[in-house]
Amino acid sequence: MWRIIPFVMLLYFVSFLDRVNVGFAALSMNKEIGLSPAAFGLGGGLFFVGYFLFEVPSNLILHRVGARIWIARVMITWGLVSAASALTAGPTSFYVLRFLLGAAEAGFFPGIILYLSLWFPIRQRAAAAAWFMAAVPLSTAIGSPISGAIMQLPPMFGLADWQLLYILEAVPAVLLGFVVLKRMVDTPAQATWLEADERDWLIAKMKEEADLRQAHAGHTASAMSALRDLRVLALALIYFGTSAGLYTLGLWAPLMIHHYGFDALHTGLINVIPSVAAIVAMILWARHSDRTGERTWHVVIPCVLACLGFVLAGQAGTAITIVLALIVVNGGISAAKAPLWAMPSMFLSGAGAAAGIASINSIGNLGGFVGPAVIGWLKGRTGGYTAGLYVVAATLAISAILTLVLARRSSAPVALGAAGHKER
Repeated sequence: MWRIIPFVMLLYFVSFLDRVNVGFAALSMNKEIGLSPAAFGLGGGLFFVGYFLFEVPSNLILHRVGARIWIARVMITWGLVSAASALTAGPTSFYVLRFLLGAAEAGFFPGIILYLSLWFPIRQRAAAAAWFMAAVPLSTAIGSPISGAIMQLPPMFGLADWQLLYILEAVPAVLLGFVVLKRMVDTPAQATWLEADERDWLIAKMKEEADLRQAHAGHTASAMSALRDLRVLALALIYFGTSAGLYTLGLWAPLMIHHYGFDALHTGLINVIPSVAAIVAMILWARHSDRTGERTWHVVIPCVLACLGFVLAGQAGTAITIVLALIVVNGGISAAKAPLWAMPSMFLSGAGAAAGIASINSIGNLGGFVGPAVIGWLKGRTGGYTAGLYVVAATLAISAILTLVLARRSSAPVALGAAGHKER
């Protein structure tokens, strides 16, 4: 836990910061290069089109060549593309660079989820995933004030504040790519930093769980079988709603807070509050899910809360109300993710896990395209955020319903989850 989790959290911290710093860049970039709300929402979402197209191939390559080499490649290329976003000159170049950023980063998140499934037994998996994914609200909590402060800088070297933001926050991704090559270890069998008895126990434990999956009638090990598995599609659609909510927050929350008259720095500081709440909710909820061995209601309840939070945000008329709504939304979305990502590895393994996890992430992350794009389009038509926020709320309600349907129709996640719980 101490060797792996803090490092992959750092990688995801930088990754998410480079995805959503466009929300702060927009405070001055949109006006300077002539981006309408609809164009900004569309371009922000195009990241996920590139992500969608390259996600499964990227994760299959990672499964073949190992996480160390492939994660390093992903980080270096996304850092370079993120820095190149400073060259944005208008809607077309904005669209192209967002698409390329998604293509460059494809495979990182599902690759790490797959990587964690090789190191952490079932009964610790939701907690491990939660700590890893806590980097998202942590990125907002720490990154928002940093981004807000950078946006206060005067022009330097002929670069505007938003251009400096893109470049300065891209540098860590490139540097960390080279650190990955030196630090990351692909499998427990290669972990010379573990004591021999610890390493042998972990290898035996992971093999025991793999044998349990293979003995189960619902087990899926091949890539093509995983892509055809209805459980994979169901989990992707559930993840779609949470992604729509997450990236609506990432791209639009700074502008929503800024709407109440705050400058860039104070917008960043206020945006910290919901993120801190999200970190606490994510960790405690994931631990409870692991302790009880229950996954379904640990996804349903947070999705319902996030749905209600977006409805509240749509009705907000004061800065206090919008912050309270964002706290509920952030907490709900963050809490749902770790139990959700503990489900695929209960019935997927090998190439099937690589393809299935990538498929869930790529299809689900299209919600990250739909959410921000719908907000921008409806804001352009209605002049406000309300209608778009209600649409995103509806996607989370659908996620909750689908989770219940999946639990009734599929016994594999329940059976394996119970097995991991019983073992304690």
